[in-house]
Amino acid sequence: MQFLKQIFASLLGTFLAFVLFSIFGVSIFTAILLAALVEEEAPRLKDKSILTFDLSAEIQDTVPIASFAASFTEGDGNILSLRHAVKAIEAAAKDDRIVALFLDGSGGEGSSGYANLQALRRALEKFQEADKKIIAYDVDWTERKYYLGSIADEILLNPMGEMELNGLGSQQLFFTGALEKFGIGVQIVRVGKYKSAVEPYTQKQLSSENREQLENLLGDLWGNFLQVVGKSREISPQQLQNLVSTRGVFLPQEAIATGLADELAYFDEVEAKFRELTQQSKKKQGFRQIDLGTYAEITRQESLSSANKVGVLYARGTIVYGEGDREQMGSDRLVRQLRELRDDDEIKTVVLRIDSPGGSALASELILRELQLLQKKKPTIVSMGNVAASGGYWIAMGADRIFAELTTVTGSIGVFSILPNIEKIAAENGLTWDVVKTAPFADISSISRPKTEQELKIIQGGVDRIYDLFLDKVAKSRYLPRETVAAIAQGRVWSGLDAKKLGLVDELGGLDAAIAYAAKKADLGEDWQVEEYREEPTFNELLGSLFSLAIAPQKTQQKTPLIREWQNLQKELNILQNLNDPKNIYTLFPFSLNID
Repeated sequence: MQFLKQIFASLLGTFLAFVLFSIFGVSIFTAILLAALVEEEAPRLKDKSILTFDLSAEIQDTVPIASFAASFTEGDGNILSLRHAVKAIEAAAKDDRIVALFLDGSGGEGSSGYANLQALRRALEKFQEADKKIIAYDVDWTERKYYLGSIADEILLNPMGEMELNGLGSQQLFFTGALEKFGIGVQIVRVGKYKSAVEPYTQKQLSSENREQLENLLGDLWGNFLQVVGKSREISPQQLQNLVSTRGVFLPQEAIATGLADELAYFDEVEAKFRELTQQSKKKQGFRQIDLGTYAEITRQESLSSANKVGVLYARGTIVYGEGDREQMGSDRLVRQLRELRDDDEIKTVVLRIDSPGGSALASELILRELQLLQKKKPTIVSMGNVAASGGYWIAMGADRIFAELTTVTGSIGVFSILPNIEKIAAENGLTWDVVKTAPFADISSISRPKTEQELKIIQGGVDRIYDLFLDKVAKSRYLPRETVAAIAQGRVWSGLDAKKLGLVDELGGLDAAIAYAAKKADLGEDWQVEEYREEPTFNELLGSLFSLAIAPQKTQQKTPLIREWQNLQKELNILQNLNDPKNIYTLFPFSLNID
């Protein structure tokens, strides 16, 4: 019945919105939306409150437009800005109204990257240093949630739950067999033996080079997990590794016996703990609380202003040529934003936050050129998030200094081109082509046939040229010998820890460290504020996202294994939609890295 109610409500909402728009027009509909914002009561924080952090929330560098539109509706508000979340936790450490912090994992698992989780963990450490208690609770703990939850003063586990701590793994999907079955041919031109973005379309299993870099990358991430979790739980990394290797899944009593959890409790018993901390009546239900997203809004409203501004620009998503959409890094859009920051006299210095697997080589170069022009006028710092690889690393070459987290996936200095053809599948279905041309290579872009050896040689020359440019840019920007860059390039990805050792980044640290360095570089002293720069959504974009939210299915907290696998397949296929480089040459992260 509830399902039918949700469907009916969504249909009714969509219908009413359409009627409103049709009858009253854009201006009236806009006024209604603005009125909803103005009349909304500002959130209030009561004394002796618990700050609650839902671990199913996805922590992103910046909140997408869909979530902005969701503020008008009951849409998905489970996405938080990393910087706002970190600042909120740090503010709560000094706020006498906040008495404790609740890490609630019972709502499911988010997909936040480990670099973002690392930044959140540092903020939680500051909260603890203020002599404030952190309590964590979950029904089923996993590595991603436990990476944060392990810092808690008390870790509670539902008596019917378990802890699945069995290490990190990454599984790659390969399309080669399916392409062969359907008669679709794929030819590959690439530079870099580790540049494995093409492997899903040419092989049926990991190459030895790809397996090597994956093992090294996961090894660094897992090493960090063992260190920080072991330190919090007072278990040596070796002991923790032994527990994970011999058991993998811990039943409630085993979790207590091994020291991974402190107490077994149902949620009502957790609530009772918080009622005691907030000095509320034991007879009442629930406890006095404020969620992290709401508290972040309050702390943002209470922040001071200054004429000296550190501009923060978010470069997130696959790099595409042109404008791109809100989930992509469109070259035209980012170039426009960089120019505006360069011409804004109030912006004294700029931090570019990169979270991108790369993409179009041409688009990456257009962005880099604009960043270099900005660098000539103002100090320009790059902060790398979860991923800054291939084109994402290319654009970082326009920075005075590069910051990365220990767990940031970076590097992947390599280039490739994918050349599909449908000759076989077309022939099997009675389709043929013929051509008239004035020169031998007039139809080199055709997908009706495979490329000839001579054509492949031409395309390889273009890919080699882009790779040489990539090496030159890295060598010049990082003050490294070209032969050194060539040795650590080859399309290989590195952890932030290894990237620092190799000279690919300057410092290990998060976004806040990069911002503080930028302010120091610009000699701003103590009088400065952060100005997060992003284009406001147009009315059409906002309206479109509102309609999409109205008809979208309700988000479920837990995803079944089948749904997760289907979403991974969609993610892999979406990569192909982002390949829009005019020259069909890409600097893209070598594989779709799904770490579980």
